[in-house]
Amino acid sequence: MSDLAIPSDAYGGETAPDIVRRKFLTAATGTLGAVGLAFAAAPFIESWMPSERARALGGPVDVDISKIDAGSMIIVLWRNQPTFILHRTAAQLSALEDPSHLSNLRDPNSAEMQQPDYAKNWHRSVTPEYLVVVGICTHLGCSPKLDPASDASLGPSWRGGYLCPCHGSKYDFAARVFKGVPAPYNLPVPPHRFFGASMVRIGENPPGSNFSFDSILKA
Repeated sequence: MSDLAIPSDAYGGETAPDIVRRKFLTAATGTLGAVGLAFAAAPFIESWMPSERARALGGPVDVDISKIDAGSMIIVLWRNQPTFILHRTAAQLSALEDPSHLSNLRDPNSAEMQQPDYAKNWHRSVTPEYLVVVGICTHLGCSPKLDPASDASLGPSWRGGYLCPCHGSKYDFAARVFKGVPAPYNLPVPPHRFFGASMVRIGENPPGSNFSFDSILKA
């Protein structure tokens, strides 16, 4: 028998042609699966990728917000940082000014330098419906997750917002941090302005503002 020959019973009775056929089918299936995964992930990956020039220079990133449903959020990269754009619902906005809710927050009036002056308001944004924040926890740099529903296990004060999965820091729908959690500051608001009917430019202030993101507080 040749050194390259495979005994007919070496693989559970399969012959050499059977083994070759099985390996080919396995490889083909794996390849098709990888291609399918790539197509499925494309919309998510694309949403994280501004133009090559914008990424290289750390310059402004333009985002079309017309297809963000109320209550939904998208993530884009600005300065290589995940930046959240949340389309808030009327219910989410109404809770932001509730005195009983404000009493649970560490910096409810945004007194600390975590946003430009034009976002130093009760909704921490240029326009109430859309929140734009850099999604990096001010504790140790993890990325909080949007939790739009109330969760009884988080206590009666929780009405939804952002949860950091690493150490349990909580933020409301204006990205204001709760008391008694590890994170010391609200999530930072980057320079941004709206233009056209449905576009936001992250990394550029409205006319008349010279806010620098480098001036925000760091833990």
